[in-house]
Amino acid sequence: MTAGLQTALDCGGKSLDLAQPRIMGVLNITPDSFSDGGDFFSLDRAVERAQQMVEDGAAIIDVGGESTRPGAAAVPLDEELRRVVPVIEALRPVLTVPISIDTRKPEVMRAAVAAGAGLINDVNALQAGGALEAAAGLDVPVCLMHMQGGPETMQEKPAYRDVVAEVGDFLAARVAACLDAGIARERILLDPGFGFGKTVEHNLQLLRHLDRLVARGFPVLVGLSRKSLIGKLLDLPVDRRLAPSIALAVLAVWQGAAIVRAHDVRATSEAIRMCQAVRATQ
Repeated sequence: MTAGLQTALDCGGKSLDLAQPRIMGVLNITPDSFSDGGDFFSLDRAVERAQQMVEDGAAIIDVGGESTRPGAAAVPLDEELRRVVPVIEALRPVLTVPISIDTRKPEVMRAAVAAGAGLINDVNALQAGGALEAAAGLDVPVCLMHMQGGPETMQEKPAYRDVVAEVGDFLAARVAACLDAGIARERILLDPGFGFGKTVEHNLQLLRHLDRLVARGFPVLVGLSRKSLIGKLLDLPVDRRLAPSIALAVLAVWQGAAIVRAHDVRATSEAIRMCQAVRATQ
């Protein structure tokens, strides 16, 4: 961890220790996510998958009921609630690690935290109406992500003058909004939003200079697992992106990322543990 950053987050009564880089295991309760759509749509399979990810090294499980892949349509509120709340209720008593809720909707934030989620992971950085107020009232950590546009249109023509500076400035403005709303500084994490309204070159620039975002003084979460930039650079389908996903995770951790969001938890965990062993050596 970067000097000065908190080393633990209280996630609804369960601690997320950030003294070392941690893995966030991805649990998509959707029929159409780009990587594992439909794989864990049933309650039993979702619980089994979450338990396996914890066994493999995940320190937090991220539950999402709305795909945010490029071109994805919004999911109605009732449907998103139907997908995620029963899963979180089932996971709460069987997992020792925190659960996060991947959502843009304040109503889902409230229902998920009531069901047992301890962190809000919002690709929209709490910009939806009522989201800031909901997060402030729930008193759990929040992860603010940068996205240019929305999932429906974000990859049409993403453009920046300086992607590293603009992403950092956007997140700084969202931090200020959170502080004004009463969200404590020590409960805020940042995510540059790899693949969300960025070209391949934008993503590479953000990763090359990730240390600049880390230097802003908040734990940084990265989601690079199986992303389309791998497919575009290496011409690989989703099911053949493990090795390059691990390479990207290691590069992120080397520059100070606190949390790596991953589908392939065991392999990613082993890789970043080796990376951190070298990084921590004097």
